Amino acid sequence: MKETLESRIGYCFQNKTLLRTALTHSSYANERHAENAVSYERLEFLGDSVLGLTAAEFLYTHEPALPEGRMTRLRAELVCETSLHEAALSLGIGEYMLLGRGEELTGGRERVSILADMVESIIAAIYLDGGMEEAKRFIMAHVLCGARLDELHPSADYKTALQELVQQKGEVRIRYDQTGESGPDHNKTFRFAVSVDGVEIGEGSGRTKKEAEQMAARSALENLGK
Repeated sequence: MKETLESRIGYCFQNKTLLRTALTHSSYANERHAENAVSYERLEFLGDSVLGLTAAEFLYTHEPALPEGRMTRLRAELVCETSLHEAALSLGIGEYMLLGRGEELTGGRERVSILADMVESIIAAIYLDGGMEEAKRFIMAHVLCGARLDELHPSADYKTALQELVQQKGEVRIRYDQTGESGPDHNKTFRFAVSVDGVEIGEGSGRTKKEAEQMAARSALENLGK
């Protein structure tokens, strides 16, 4: 089992116990207390820090013109639960989780929060087993892989640009609504429409909901002649 997941994540563990721990939910550990099973939670704590540092270094290196406040917001977007969940789905981590009977019966294998947390625990396991460079390699390949620089740059923040444009005319209500989605769970495409005071002015699609909203805002700006 672990060997198959190792091939998916692109890293072979010297200490296989680290990977097993990274995939062990507290419900499984509690049911098997006598077997000294340990849950992923401590690894998740460490993985969160490794991920945050990697994202911060990525932004610092590739976006030298960004101010600190903007980098902080972008880092939060890059390492959010949605990004981690998408990585978990693409890797099929749900297949390898060790869950207790109750958690299994209540849908824990598909729970967004657990899947996202286990990506962080795997990051920590790789860090402890192979060092920071191996952890960074995994993060760049599976978590930050969708971060295109032209979308991260402030000039590509179409939602902010649209808001600033339309609010020149006074207080208005901007709303983004999902109008559709297609594709399998690991490769979905979302479609969003943006409206101002109830009038639709743009529509766009993307691999994430945030990207689709940005594309809808870009469409709106084009329709408004900007």
